[in-house]
This record gives sequence, C-alpha cells and structure tokens, in this order.
Amino acid sequence: MRFMAPLLALLGRLAMAAFMLQAGVNKAMAPAATMASFAKQGLPAVSAAYAITLAVELAVAAALLVGWRARGSAFILAFWCVATAFVVHYVPADRGQMLHFMKNICMAGGFLQIAAYGAGRFSLDRR
Repeated sequence: MRFMAPLLALLGRLAMAAFMLQAGVNKAMAPAATMASFAKQGLPAVSAAYAITLAVELAVAAALLVGWRARGSAFILAFWCVATAFVVHYVPADRGQMLHFMKNICMAGGFLQIAAYGAGRFSLDRR
C-alpha cells in the first residue's frame, strides 16, 4: 500500500478541491440567488461576503487542486468549512442541515490532513 500513497494523496486532494470548486462555480453562475441566500442568513456586507466566498471556493481551491501552496490553502479551506458549518448549517432541528454540518466538519478534517502533511508527490509544491 505504501507505493500507492502518493496516488491516494493526489486523488484525495483532487476530490476535496473539486468539491470546493463546484460549490464556487455554482455560486458564480447564480450571483443574485447566492447573495439573496446570504442576505436571508443575515450575513452583513453581502457583496463582500460573496466576493470572499468566490475567492476561497475558486482561487484557494484551484491552488489546492494543483498543489500550489497546498498547506496554506488547505488550512484556509479547513477554516472555511468550519465557519460555514456553523454559520450556514448548524440547525439542530433540521436533520438535513446537520448532515451538511457534519460533512463540512469532515471536509475540514481532510483539509487539516493536507495542512499537516502536504500535498504529496504529485503537486507543484514538490516540483
């Protein structure tokens, strides 16, 4: 299994980055709906929150995808997952939202693994 570790690290990193990129693309394709959702959740400075969201979910996730500054990118994404888990998904009375809450916490755990151990052999960081 040891010989597969670099490939498994790559696959894990790609899957996690793809998840975040897809979330960012969905928000970028529907700015009005996304900002309306942010407003409904009571977020202040909706336009700024939208810009930050796109930066994190597109730019930071893209950096992680290719393994560029992966430890820092993963740490930012871990923080993002925990923050959005509590701000958006922490609704104890709603089982569906709590499932998303736990998904975000699990994603944060995966990102923290990358922050701790790096992107692996197949990354720009190792180039």
